[in-house]
Amino acid sequence: MKENTKVCFHDLPDLSDYKNTWEFQEKLQKEIIDLKLSGIDNPAGHLIFCEHPHVYTLGRFGNEQNLLLDTLKLNSTGAQFFHIDRGGDITYHGPGQLVGYPIFNLEAMGLGVKSYIHKMEESIIEVLKQFNINAERLDGATGVWIDTDNPKKTRKICAMGVKVNRGVSMHGFALNVNTDLSYFNHINPCGFTDKSVTSIEKETGNEIYLYSVKEKLLQVMKKKFHFK
Repeated sequence: MKENTKVCFHDLPDLSDYKNTWEFQEKLQKEIIDLKLSGIDNPAGHLIFCEHPHVYTLGRFGNEQNLLLDTLKLNSTGAQFFHIDRGGDITYHGPGQLVGYPIFNLEAMGLGVKSYIHKMEESIIEVLKQFNINAERLDGATGVWIDTDNPKKTRKICAMGVKVNRGVSMHGFALNVNTDLSYFNHINPCGFTDKSVTSIEKETGNEIYLYSVKEKLLQVMKKKFHFK
């Protein structure tokens, strides 16, 4: 792991339109790739934190049948639907969920794709410990889970899906803070039919504010990824 990579932090205000944020990610990723190709050493990365309005996104290898709504019913929920170019299957984004998009030059950070995802998972797990939530990985799946040793109770608290182009990442993670979990009833989250979802607020039984999670996670990620 290389030290002191520079990262620009973008804390997007209000509810950020999904398509606009996706295009913003692509713009930042292209800028870093262009700098790399021109021979600029260690161009700075970016980290975006945001919330989205209600939206379902399906990864490039996902199964559209995991969206359990037809177009009419989808419209009645007020949610949008996008086919996108990340890995993973279907997930939900919405208010009360902290979405993070690291646009990182993995090469400059000395990371491969697996080690990058591993460190993202570690960061979320460490933050959850600060809320007295014991979370962990689940074999054969990405993201962060609770009660992985009890299949009947196993539940996901943070989804992950990434795309890496020329060593530069985009897309990222979605951590349920005080999310309306009923929106997950309309999908098989990440393609699973036998796993439920949860949030920090549900697990703790306390009102949790998104800004407090943002602050904790930013500090943890700075240490895990050694950026400034």
